[in-house]
Amino acid sequence: MRQMLTIATVIAAALWIVGCDSQEQQTQAQAGAVPVDVIKVATAPQAITLELPGRSRAYMEAEVRPQVSGIVEARAFVEGGEVQAGQSLYQIDASTYEAALVSAKAELERAKAALASTKATATRFKELVKTKSVSQQDYDQALAAYQQAQASVAVAKADINTAEINLEYTKVKAPISGRIGKSNVTPGALVGAGQTQALAVISQLDPINVDIVQSSTEILRLKQRIAAGSLAQPDNTTVTLILEDGTEYQHKGKLQFAEVTVNENTGAVGLRAEFPNPEGLLLPGMFVRTVLSVGTDPNAILVPQKAITRNPKGQGVAMIVNAENKVELRLVETAEALNNQWLITKGLQPGEHVIVAGLQKIRPGASVTPNLITQAQTKAK
Repeated sequence: MRQMLTIATVIAAALWIVGCDSQEQQTQAQAGAVPVDVIKVATAPQAITLELPGRSRAYMEAEVRPQVSGIVEARAFVEGGEVQAGQSLYQIDASTYEAALVSAKAELERAKAALASTKATATRFKELVKTKSVSQQDYDQALAAYQQAQASVAVAKADINTAEINLEYTKVKAPISGRIGKSNVTPGALVGAGQTQALAVISQLDPINVDIVQSSTEILRLKQRIAAGSLAQPDNTTVTLILEDGTEYQHKGKLQFAEVTVNENTGAVGLRAEFPNPEGLLLPGMFVRTVLSVGTDPNAILVPQKAITRNPKGQGVAMIVNAENKVELRLVETAEALNNQWLITKGLQPGEHVIVAGLQKIRPGASVTPNLITQAQTKAK
C-alpha cells in the first residue's frame, strides 16, 4: 500500500513538472511574438492618374514679316498688347509702289489703244482679202498684231494687279489675332521681302497648348493593362494642370493627340493637351506638371507606400501575416503611386494581411501579433 502511494506521488510530481515546462514554453512563445499593424487587402474601383511634366506653348504663333522692301514709316501697335487679324501693324514707304501702279495703269491705256488700232486693221483686211485687194499674208500679219495687242492688254491688267498687291503690302498687317511681342524694328529701318528677321511675333494664348512628355515604357504598360481588361479607358482624357508654384490651375484641359513616333534620344512620346486661358495666366514656355486621367481599374489593390520595400534587385517586397501568425516575404509589382499608396498589379490577393508598421522588428518566419487597422488609421499614423 505504501509502495503504491509512493508511485502515485512520483507520477503526479512528473506530470506537474511537464505542465510547468509546457506553460513556460507557451509563455515564452507569446512573449517572443512581435506586435505589428496590418491591413486587410481589398479591391475597389480606382481612377488611375499619371503625373507628367509639360511646357506651355502658344495655340497659334505667327511671325510678322514684310512682303515688300522699303523704309518703315510708322508702327501702329503697342508692344505686348492685343491685335486683331488684318490690323495694320507697320507702314512701309509706299511712294515707289504708288508710282508703279500709275505706270501700270498707263501701260494698260497704251495697250488698249494699240488693241483698238490693230482690231480695226484686222477687221478691214478681213473684208479686203475676200476681194484680193490685200494679200493673205497682209491679213495674217494684221490678225497677229491684233492678237498680240489683246495679250498686251492682259499683261497690263496683270501688272496693275501686281502693283496693287505690292502697294497693299506696304501696310504690314497682322496674320492672326493674339498678343504681339516686342518690335524688332523702329520707324526709319530698312526692311526687305524675304528677310530672316521677323518684325514681331504674334501668339494666340486662348486657348493654349501644353506639350507633355511620357515614357514609351509607361505607354506600353498602359496598353497592356487595357488589353488585359484591368484598366477601363475613358472616352475623353481630362488633364489637370499644376502650376510652377504648386497650385492647381482652375480650368481642366483635354488631351488632343499623341505623337506616333518615339524620340530616339529620350525614349519618350510627345503628347499635347489644350487648356482654356481666358485670364491669360498661362504664358508660352512655362514649366508645369500635368495629371492625366488614364482610366479606371475596377479591381484595384492599394497598399500604403511605407509597407512596400525594395530588395537589391529593385523588386517590390511586402511582408504578409499568414494563418499561423508568421511573417512571409512576398514579391509584388507596383504601378502608379496614388495618394501615398502603391497600386499593386501582381503579388497580393484580397483577404491577405499586409504589415504596415513594425517592419524593422521582424523577419520572414518570425511570429507576430497582428493588430488589424484601416487605411484611414494608416494615414493618421
